[in-house]
Amino acid sequence: MSTQRPRPAAVTGIGVIAPNGLRTDAYWKSVREGLGVLGRITREGCEHLPLKVAGQVEGFDASALIDERFLVQTDRFTHYAMAAAALALDDAGLGHEEGPEEPFDIGVVTAAGSGGGEFGQRELQKLWGQGSKFVGPYQSIAWFYAASTGQISIRHGFKGPCGVVASDEAGGLDAVAHAARAVRRGTGAVVVGAAEAPLAPYSMVCQLGYRELSTVDDPDRAYRPFTAKACGFVPAEGGAMLVVEDETRALDRGATVRATVAGHGATFTGASRWKESGEGLAQAIRVALDEAGCAPEEIDVVFPDALGVPEADRAEALAIADVLGAHAKRVPVTAPKTGYGRAYCGAPALDTAAAVLAMEHGLVPPTPHVYDIDCDLDVVMSRARPAELRTALVLSRGLMGSNAALVVRRGGGLAR
Repeated sequence: MSTQRPRPAAVTGIGVIAPNGLRTDAYWKSVREGLGVLGRITREGCEHLPLKVAGQVEGFDASALIDERFLVQTDRFTHYAMAAAALALDDAGLGHEEGPEEPFDIGVVTAAGSGGGEFGQRELQKLWGQGSKFVGPYQSIAWFYAASTGQISIRHGFKGPCGVVASDEAGGLDAVAHAARAVRRGTGAVVVGAAEAPLAPYSMVCQLGYRELSTVDDPDRAYRPFTAKACGFVPAEGGAMLVVEDETRALDRGATVRATVAGHGATFTGASRWKESGEGLAQAIRVALDEAGCAPEEIDVVFPDALGVPEADRAEALAIADVLGAHAKRVPVTAPKTGYGRAYCGAPALDTAAAVLAMEHGLVPPTPHVYDIDCDLDVVMSRARPAELRTALVLSRGLMGSNAALVVRRGGGLAR
């Protein structure tokens, strides 16, 4: 039996395209200040729908970050993912125009919840309005869940292990775990994360079937988890991409190790069965802590799923208390996404980015729009809280029943 220790999986790059920031530094500034950017949906064709408030990505110029030949083949959700991936690669020092020296040593993994709905709707309108000859050739690929993975790998010349995770919103965490395990098995680096674009008429109509969706038209009151007035979640666009690579490889090339992916757990409890989700989420947390070799009292901050549905919020609070015990009343809990929306698979990717940034800056960001807590958790409200943060726990649940937990540890910085 081999006694070789698995290679640590280090986060060396972060790229963000979100409603509250189009780059990582802008995103973090907004998160740490607790800014709320939720607003009325202004996308064409959405005016008559009951969903009124969301987190929209504004001012995003895809052509400034992505070649035209890729833009015409892809949906908005892939534009966000490709842009975020390019930013993450630049942050990691791997954004070489000439391509990687060892293309089979770098892979790509993304998560997707809905795919390219806007692109698909446009082409179907052409089909029924003008005929089949007017449907573009890229309809067959642009809507597909794996489009972002494929386009990122093609654009950058990455030929290592690639994949897509489709496991509800929790897929954003599952993808990071998948990437970390690929690195531990020998892959040099993986570009990983998720971005979504659910704010188009067809996509929004599909979401209206979710009873957990908030249809409140006041941006300040539409998404308030862990409160007595919780009324559901507000969707959002965008997401985050990370570069996860072998820690030794990263240090050898002089990269900054921003964090390490320490542990992951996943379970399944069924669609909208929120009471049962508490047990499933608790088990996912236990598995993640066990894989990380982490005691409950070592968790310094929790980034919860924070669905905004009373039954679901109670189940999550109980799951945290069940696993962390007495420490659950002391550990700070924060949900920055209440300020910019819950971007489906992109939500836990953004939470993971926020967790890494929080540990780097020694600051727990606040939970916007939340002022009156209806649970036994130490939710950080109003303003950021300074803290010594070494280990973060990130949680996610999907509307169809997936649960996931990820343990991330603070990185050691540059090689000496």
